[in-house]
Amino acid sequence: MANDQQQPSNTDRRGLLKKAAVGLGVTAVGGFTPLIARATPALSRIDVHAHLIPDFYRQAMNDHDVAGDGGIPIPSWSPSAAVNFMDKFGIQAQVVSLSEPGFAFLPDRASREQMARRINDYIRDGLINVSPASPLYRRFGGFASLPLGDPDDPSEVAAACAEASRAINLLGLDGIGLYSSYKGIYLGDPRLDPLMRTLNELRAYVFIHPVAPPVRPELSMPNFVLDFPFETTRAVTNMLYKGIFLRYPSIRWQAAHAGGTIPFLSYRSALLALNLNPRNSSYSSLFYDTALSAAPPAMAAVRKVTDVSHILLGTDYPYAGIVYALKWPGDPNSELNDTFNPSERLQVDRGNALAQLPRLSKRLGVG
Repeated sequence: MANDQQQPSNTDRRGLLKKAAVGLGVTAVGGFTPLIARATPALSRIDVHAHLIPDFYRQAMNDHDVAGDGGIPIPSWSPSAAVNFMDKFGIQAQVVSLSEPGFAFLPDRASREQMARRINDYIRDGLINVSPASPLYRRFGGFASLPLGDPDDPSEVAAACAEASRAINLLGLDGIGLYSSYKGIYLGDPRLDPLMRTLNELRAYVFIHPVAPPVRPELSMPNFVLDFPFETTRAVTNMLYKGIFLRYPSIRWQAAHAGGTIPFLSYRSALLALNLNPRNSSYSSLFYDTALSAAPPAMAAVRKVTDVSHILLGTDYPYAGIVYALKWPGDPNSELNDTFNPSERLQVDRGNALAQLPRLSKRLGVG
């Protein structure tokens, strides 16, 4: 089944995001299209950056005193609530993945392996392989989670390789989710080379999501505001310098939140690799999602680095739920219209995801 992977203290998040959303959504400033826009939703969009928080995973976090994610309280989530969100914004399907903290809080390798298998089995059996009579039918895809907590332990890396193979070859999931770092060890580190080889052999589509940095400055704001974009930047830059994109060319990489700051720093960050033209560097081969990054400055930077075919819709649901709660039904990110024409929006909203995720396309009756 691998062949069809080929390309064909906690801060109150609600208060912070409400202020940001009101500031951007009520008044058009500097040419921005207002975030709140009326439209008639049609189920056509594909959301490639959305998260799941099953009850058993939430309970595990509670049992280990994990109080937040990205520096904010963990939001509520259920499959039915996710479908309601999709219906409101014309999203046909979400490709869900696990956000921070992953499995690092679990005490040992065995518990991490058990939880990863349970998450991945839940995506297949509870969200994807459901009855045609279910309201969840054809509404979800999934990126698998891997039981990696300590890359210094070769047996953990081997377990991650085994679960990646199981998720793609046996469960038939759409790709793999990785974090920017594990125990302070960033993607690109040689200790993760066995996993890179496995993902390359699987021709996997891999979603990179940031986690909290090993050491962070004392700023009175949650991690997701600044640290998350910078962590994605560190990981992707490290991968560039360690030759990951050249040594493992069959992996397709999706960088969360428009790649962090990679598009803006694409020239400076690649200087020592002599990648002096961002449009011809390894950065141009990455895929970038629009989650919490749909505003014109971010999208303009991405377009300077790569083609429209490498930009995909993401909402960061349910973590960005308050932003979307302030919007009328219809277009979830009308500000994208300031960057993309109607045909390009169709690519970003739907076509690019279907092209890169053939299993999802087939399940939706498209491919």
